[in-house]
Amino acid sequence: MKKTLWKMNVLILAMILICSALRVRAAGFEIPGICQVQTDSGAVCIVKTLDHSYDNNTYLSLRDIAMAFQGTEKNFSLEIAKNAVSLNPGGNYTPVGVENTLWEEGGTLDVSLRRNEFKVNGENVYYYTMIMELPTGGYDCFMMAADLAMILDVDVTVPTAGVFQISLQDPFTISPTTLEQEGYFFGVNSVLAGDVTTGELYYRYQSDIAYPIASTSKLMTSLLTMEAISEGQIDPQSEVTISESVRLLAESDDGVIPLEAGAQITVEELLLGTLLPSSNECALCLAEAIAGSEEAFVQRMNQRAQELGLSQAVFYNCNGLPCYTEESVPAKRQNRMSAEDMFRLVSYLLKVYPQITDITSLESATLESLDLEVKNTNPLLRNLPEATGLKTGTTNKSGACLVTSLRVDDGVMEHDLVVVVLGAEDSIERGRVSELLARYAMQVFYADINKSDAGLIDQTSENLPVHAEAAVERILQTARK
Repeated sequence: MKKTLWKMNVLILAMILICSALRVRAAGFEIPGICQVQTDSGAVCIVKTLDHSYDNNTYLSLRDIAMAFQGTEKNFSLEIAKNAVSLNPGGNYTPVGVENTLWEEGGTLDVSLRRNEFKVNGENVYYYTMIMELPTGGYDCFMMAADLAMILDVDVTVPTAGVFQISLQDPFTISPTTLEQEGYFFGVNSVLAGDVTTGELYYRYQSDIAYPIASTSKLMTSLLTMEAISEGQIDPQSEVTISESVRLLAESDDGVIPLEAGAQITVEELLLGTLLPSSNECALCLAEAIAGSEEAFVQRMNQRAQELGLSQAVFYNCNGLPCYTEESVPAKRQNRMSAEDMFRLVSYLLKVYPQITDITSLESATLESLDLEVKNTNPLLRNLPEATGLKTGTTNKSGACLVTSLRVDDGVMEHDLVVVVLGAEDSIERGRVSELLARYAMQVFYADINKSDAGLIDQTSENLPVHAEAAVERILQTARK
């Protein structure tokens, strides 16, 4: 009897392990398929697809698309290596013989979604792709339809399941309202897009609810640093001595830049480290230099939040890391803010200290004191020439966050557009949601200019300024014109 029970237990355990393995595989592999791509040039062709991890999370074969676009005004040349892609709009594509055909039988998929090197007209851009080796030699690359549409400035719709309709004549457009209706923003906590120069809000989704904001907290730390500089409390070239607490943080799992206790580093370099690679230890070093301790600095952060009318903002530290209380059953707390509060904070920061974008627009910088090059974590700086910052942030609780600023011009003055995305599932979706909304914000901005130039502004438009200050600014702009 015991032997029989033992065998049954072994069998049940084996079945559990097999089922667990199947579940892991079901949520972590690529599902090959095909779709039909139609263009307004009349072309209809088969395009191979990979659904990453889940059905309908579809990536399209770039070689198949290049062949479909051949001979049109949106044709492009393509070179694909093992870990790199080069795409040149306007170039002529050279077929390799596998385009617009069905998947070959017996082939094995050895691909993963990653940020491979990707160049458009020789310039690096940041998009996630899957590159696979072809059975006949060479490589193919698979890319999300929305990302390709943004690169080539074409409009893509899905009129029916398994069919992509690509309009080569129409520019890329996005409708956040439609995306919301289709449940796209269920994958994020909240988003907001608007013009901080005028106060106009273009789109909001759950923007009045406070969520954890991770390292985007460092925008408040940077504001207090800029204020300390303007008040003469510190100087950008002043040297700060690194404390033991800063060293311990630098050596922890949350450390980004190696900082040694007793060494010195300038305030300017600390700002660079805080805003570009999102160094938690640089933010702590600034807090101690300005207020004497992080605790005192956090009090200033919360006080400044109240003064700026950030009604739902609460800060527990200067960098956005999770922090525990000292109770026997400690609470794990994180800085919180709504997207609307973040928009207000960024509006003030960009209006009073616009020079902050001199830092946040840098793709990389060198910290001379450490002889160390640091890179900006913001992917949109590579994808959008209008992007000027501002800050990324990620924790397990907050998800992936990104606050994006863009500099645009209405012919009279420059404007700063801002997109806030809080709580995306991962950095892939954070970048995609942010770029979609950034392009939407520019779409609305330039559409308003065209209407204004034609004398067609609708005074009942929902895009009119929502604040008194913005209304005054609109009147001044009109007067200048």
